[in-house]
Amino acid sequence: MKRLLLSLVILSMVSISLESCIMRDKKVTKDNLKNTNVPEAIKDTYHPGLGWELDWADEFDNDTIDKNNWNFQVEDAGRFNEEWQRYTNSNQNAYIENNCLVIKAIHESDEHGMNQYTSARLNTANKQTFKYGKIAARIKLPHGPGIWPAFWMLGANIDENGGDTPWPLCGEIDILELYGSRDDAEIEANFHYANKNNSHSSMGGIAYKLSKGKFSDAFHVFELEWDEDKFTWYVNGEQFASMPITSDELSEAHNEYFLLLNIAVGGTHSGRPNDNTVFPQHMLIDWIRVYHTK
Repeated sequence: MKRLLLSLVILSMVSISLESCIMRDKKVTKDNLKNTNVPEAIKDTYHPGLGWELDWADEFDNDTIDKNNWNFQVEDAGRFNEEWQRYTNSNQNAYIENNCLVIKAIHESDEHGMNQYTSARLNTANKQTFKYGKIAARIKLPHGPGIWPAFWMLGANIDENGGDTPWPLCGEIDILELYGSRDDAEIEANFHYANKNNSHSSMGGIAYKLSKGKFSDAFHVFELEWDEDKFTWYVNGEQFASMPITSDELSEAHNEYFLLLNIAVGGTHSGRPNDNTVFPQHMLIDWIRVYHTK
């Protein structure tokens, strides 16, 4: 009996040791660190396609957010679209974990209302700007009523970040927006500009809906291809929207732009969080890459 018990103990120790080795092996590669309960996160097979050459990227491989690329935009609750969150520069709301940039929306109380939430809005203004090319990112989105994540671009001349041009004359390119109060399986693309009367106009949101599941289930690749003639949007390599930009009225489409990433909570367009909204919510960005044509 003693020999049997000893054998069982040894087998148990070997099993634990092997399991530990397996866990260590999982942590060797970048993708296995992401979110191991999401199968699509295990392997990143993205390729930009023929004719594209890498111009700039942030792979989020450092321990901290690269300040040569990113600004923390600090804003009071209600500053934009009557949103309920305030944007902070706290490492509780934006940080690097497991080689991902994490944006975290936090509910600070039991009440739903203005200034009861914190989040982050990061941008590359005055640090990294782009004109034309392919802008791509691999992202796992948050979800739920009142949750409004976005990956987007603003004209580098906007007065909000030191320029001299107000919105919408600066232009705004929405690579993706998700309105959790509408559908967690659907994102929208859009372009905002000033028409010939200098009033706000837009392409109008064009949606892409997953055939199954929701965008918070896994990582997905979101792309914008942009040249002198048109914008074209893709999800996981599938084109879903396009807009010609050759009209004189669309001069904003030919500016330099910077990148933005954020999670808004509430807002005039996104609905409000409620007791069914789970907090905290996370937006995980595996990488962002910008390519130009060879």
